[in-house]
Amino acid sequence: MGILFLTVLLEFAVGTLIYERASHLSLQEDEARRLAEHLIIARKLVNESAGEERRALAGQLTTDRYDIHWTPSLAAPRLAPELDKMRSQILAWEPSLAQSNLRLQLASPGRGSEISGALQLPDGSWLYFGMHHSAGKWEFTIGRMGLALIPVIGLLLVGGLLIRKTLAPLRDLAQATQRIGLSDWVEVPEAGTADVRRLIHAFNIMQERIHRLIAERTETLAHVGHDLRTPLSRLRLRLDNLDAEDLRETIEADIAEMTAMIDSLLAFLGGEKDPEPVVQFDLAVTLATIADGFQDQGHDVDYAGPAHLDLPLRPFNMRRAIGNLVENALHYGERARISLAREGHVAVIRVDDDGPGIAQEAMAEVLRPFARLDFARQRNTRGLGLGLAIVGQAVEREGGVLTLMNREDGGLRAEIRLPLRKT
Repeated sequence: MGILFLTVLLEFAVGTLIYERASHLSLQEDEARRLAEHLIIARKLVNESAGEERRALAGQLTTDRYDIHWTPSLAAPRLAPELDKMRSQILAWEPSLAQSNLRLQLASPGRGSEISGALQLPDGSWLYFGMHHSAGKWEFTIGRMGLALIPVIGLLLVGGLLIRKTLAPLRDLAQATQRIGLSDWVEVPEAGTADVRRLIHAFNIMQERIHRLIAERTETLAHVGHDLRTPLSRLRLRLDNLDAEDLRETIEADIAEMTAMIDSLLAFLGGEKDPEPVVQFDLAVTLATIADGFQDQGHDVDYAGPAHLDLPLRPFNMRRAIGNLVENALHYGERARISLAREGHVAVIRVDDDGPGIAQEAMAEVLRPFARLDFARQRNTRGLGLGLAIVGQAVEREGGVLTLMNREDGGLRAEIRLPLRKT
């Protein structure tokens, strides 16, 4: 629209300038013709009157465009050579004025008229006149520009609507691009110009290929997870026949760890196609319930915040994300503190621990899948390193932001900012 506006504005300015230059001569001719007609009428009426009636009649012939007055003076006004062209145009329209010794001159400043002159009546007296044309010229020019602006504005409106309609397929394509990996495949209608149609066609093919690969991968992972759980279940059954208590507990811990690794891997790699619907969800109650659950297991976890805070979320994903953060806090520290606050149109969840924290240069690295920190290896960390990656994936799906930061009094803070209203 900016390009269209500047183009039309430039065309209008240049066109107006050319038109003004081209019409300058015709405007002078028009003024000369009008003056000639007025002078013919004034000369005839004044010449047919006598004495003081001429003076009164001249006053009656005065208009807002022409000043007319009569004087018996025999002094001839001087001629203005620069107005010879206009004098010739007047005489061309009314040749009879040539016998009246028509004189034109530029008016002196302050007289109110820009061109003045006189013509001689048959008895030798003079009929003086003045012409006001500046105001009329500007009114004429402004009026003409106003009329010219009407089609310009119409052109801008029509052009804007056409551009908006032309760009509509691109807006649909942009919206579909933002939904890739977050929803089912939605075919974008092929519309618009030839290049846009080809682009949308290529996008639809790419989107179909991506979703097919995701579906195949998710299905493969589901089968692998099922096949792996089967021998793990058999191992649990066989543990019941094992007499060695210490060995049975060790194997049970290993089986639990393998099961958790399989669950986290399936949760992360199968997360693009998310069938869970968005519902109105009481986040405050859920956070308090999570804290109570960990307390029942003997962990030092508490919740601080409002009793209720509703917002649209995917409940299972959010519970799993908060649970992962609390488990990380307890693994690297002795306790976890969950808090919830409302800041404007954003819900802020914070999970604080009293662990060693994370080096600033490793903050981004730890959010990547399968990432492990050195101190984590030394502490014999369990799992695949997907906990924070799953949290980031869940938060991103809700349109939120996950941030990690070291607290001033020690420990790590995981902060989730979620919009209260989905856009």
